[in-house]
Amino acid sequence: MKLGKTQSLRDVAGLVGACAVTILAVIIISALYVGREVFVPVALAILLSFVLARPVNLLQSWHVPRAIAAIVTVLLAFAVIFALGSLIATQLSRLAGDLPQYQSTIQSKITSLRGVTGGSTTLERAGGMLQDLSKELNKPTNAPPPSLTNPPSNTLASRPVTPVPVEVLQPDPGTLANLRSLIAPLVSPLATTGIIVIFVIFILLQREDLRNRLIRLAGAHDLQRTTAALDDAASRLSRLFLNQLLINSGFGVLIGIGLWIIGVPSPTLWGILAAVLRFVPYIGSIIAAAFPLTLAVAVDPGWSMLVWTALLFFVIEPAIAHVIEPMVYGRSTGLSPVAVVISATFWTALWGPIGLVLATPLTVCLVVLGRHVERLAFLDVMFGDRPALSPPEIFYQRMLAGDPTEAAEKAEQFLKERSLSSYYDDVALKGLQLAQADLDRDALDLVRLTRIKETVQEFTDDLTDEVDQEPDGDQTTTDAEAAAAVEETSGDSAGDDIPMLKPSDLKREWQGEAPVLCIGGRSQLDEAAALMLAHLCRVHGIGARVEPSSALSTKNIFGLDVSNVALICLSYLEASNTAHIRYAVRRLRRKAPHAKIIVALWSAEDPKVADTNESAQADATVLTLRDAVKFCVDEAHAALPPQTIEMPASAVV
Repeated sequence: MKLGKTQSLRDVAGLVGACAVTILAVIIISALYVGREVFVPVALAILLSFVLARPVNLLQSWHVPRAIAAIVTVLLAFAVIFALGSLIATQLSRLAGDLPQYQSTIQSKITSLRGVTGGSTTLERAGGMLQDLSKELNKPTNAPPPSLTNPPSNTLASRPVTPVPVEVLQPDPGTLANLRSLIAPLVSPLATTGIIVIFVIFILLQREDLRNRLIRLAGAHDLQRTTAALDDAASRLSRLFLNQLLINSGFGVLIGIGLWIIGVPSPTLWGILAAVLRFVPYIGSIIAAAFPLTLAVAVDPGWSMLVWTALLFFVIEPAIAHVIEPMVYGRSTGLSPVAVVISATFWTALWGPIGLVLATPLTVCLVVLGRHVERLAFLDVMFGDRPALSPPEIFYQRMLAGDPTEAAEKAEQFLKERSLSSYYDDVALKGLQLAQADLDRDALDLVRLTRIKETVQEFTDDLTDEVDQEPDGDQTTTDAEAAAAVEETSGDSAGDDIPMLKPSDLKREWQGEAPVLCIGGRSQLDEAAALMLAHLCRVHGIGARVEPSSALSTKNIFGLDVSNVALICLSYLEASNTAHIRYAVRRLRRKAPHAKIIVALWSAEDPKVADTNESAQADATVLTLRDAVKFCVDEAHAALPPQTIEMPASAVV
C-alpha cells in the first residue's frame, strides 16, 4: 500500500514538473515574440560579438587597449555594413530603372515557347497577365473617376458633356513637417542600429564579467570545469561564425565575379545577396540563384546566359559545401538536419526574415551551451547532431535489431581516426557489457541472445579487410555518430601499434591453422566477445577459432579438439563467479597441458586480476581485447636470432 502511494506521488510530481516546463516554455516563446523589437538587436549583437571577438583579440595582442580595440573594430564593421547597404540601394534603383527594357524580351520568349509547344494556356495566361500589368502601370494617374450624377435631361442629351476636373490642393506643410516626414522612416532602423552598436561594444568590453554571471547562473559548484567549458564554447563559436562569414563572403565574391563575366546586370547586388542568403540553411543558395536566373531569362534573347548562370551556381555551391566547408569546419556545425529545419521554421515564425537568417547561428549557440552546461544538456539532445544514445548503447541496439551492416559502416568511419582494437574495446565490448547487465536482470531471452551472437559474427566478418593500426591522421570522419565515439575514446594507444605477424615470424607451434582457441565462458555473450578476440588475432596474423561455452561441460570437454592449440582464452563478461573460472581452467589443464591458458575478464577491475590468477592458476588474466591480442602476439612471435657483429681486422689483437 505504501509502495503504491509512493508511486502515485512520483507520478503526480512528474506531471506537475511537465506542466511547469510547458508553461515556462510558453512564457519564454511569448516573450520572444512580443519583445522581438528588443530581442532581435540583442541577438544580432551577440552574434556579431562572436564574429568580432577574434579581431579584437588580435588588436590586443598588438598591445592595443581593449576599449580602443573594441570600439575601432565595431566602427569598422558597421562602416562596411553601411557601405554594403548603400551599394545594395544603388544597385536596386538602377535595376528598377532598367526593368521596363526587358518586357519585350520576355514576351518574345513566351511567344517562341508557345510556338514550340504548339500552344500553351499557361504561357498565354502569363503573357496576358504581363500585358495587363503593363497597361495598368501605364494608365495615367490623374484620370477623373466616372460620374455618379444623374443622367442629363432629354433636352441636353445631344450636347457633349465635358467633365470638370477637380484638383484638391494641400496647404504647404512647411519645413518642419517635411523634415518630420523625411526622418520618420529612418528613426526605427537608426535606433535599432544604435542599440546593436552599444550592445556589441558592451559585450566585447565585459566578456569576463558576462562569463562569470553565466557561470553563476549555470552553477558554480565546479568552477574550474565550468569556466573551461564556457571559454571553449566561446572560442569555438567565435571561430565557427568567423569562418562561416568568410566562406559565405567568398561565395558571394565568386558569384558576383561569375555573373559579371556572364553579363547578368547588377552582379554586385546578386553577389551580396548570395553571401547573405547562404546563412539560410538548405534553401538560401536556391533563393539566391532564383533572382539572377530570372533576370538572365529577361535580359538575354537566347538561352545561353540562363545556362551559364545555372552552371555557375551548380558548380560553386557544391564545391564550397562538400570540399571547402569540411576542410574549414573539420566535421560539421553540430546541428542535425531536422534541427536545422525546425529551428528555421521556429525563428522565422517568431522574428520574420531576420529570424530565418539568424536561425542556424542561434541554434548553434544553444547546442554548444547544452554540451557544456549540465542544466542545458537537453538542448544538445534535441538539436545536436551527436546521437542521443552513447556509442556502446547504439552498438547494443544494432546487435539486438540484427543489423550488422550499419554497425560495420559506422565502425569503418571510426577506423579513420582510431584502431580496430580501440573500437572493439571502447564501443563493441562495452555494448556487450550492457547486454550482460540485461541478462543478469533476466531481460534477455534465448532468442535475443542467439541473435546478438550471430549478428556479432556477421559484424566481424564484415570487418575482415580492416587492419588494427592507428591511422596516420590524414583522414577524419564526417559522420556525427562516429565522431562522438572518437571523442569518447582516449586514444592512449596511439603510437603503440601491435605488430602484424607474417607466417615466418611465428613460432613453430603457432604456425597451425588455429593455434588460438577462444571459448565463451558461460553464455553466448561471452562467445560474442570471443569472436571479436579471434578476429583481432587473425588480423595480426595468428589463426584462431571460437568454441561455445557448452564445450567446457564435463560431457563435451572430452570431445574438444585441442590439437595444434598453443593458447586457450576463456572469455567472461561477468566475472563474479570465480568458482566457474577455476573449474574451467582445471579441466582445460587436464585436456591441454601443453597450451597456455589466459582468462579474459572483460568487465572486471584491476584489483581482481591478481586474485583470479592465484585462484584459477591461469597463466595470465587480461581485461581488454588489446591486452589479450598483445599477449598472443608476444607469445607467438619467434625470438630473433642473435646478431653477429663482425669486428674489423684492425681490432683483432
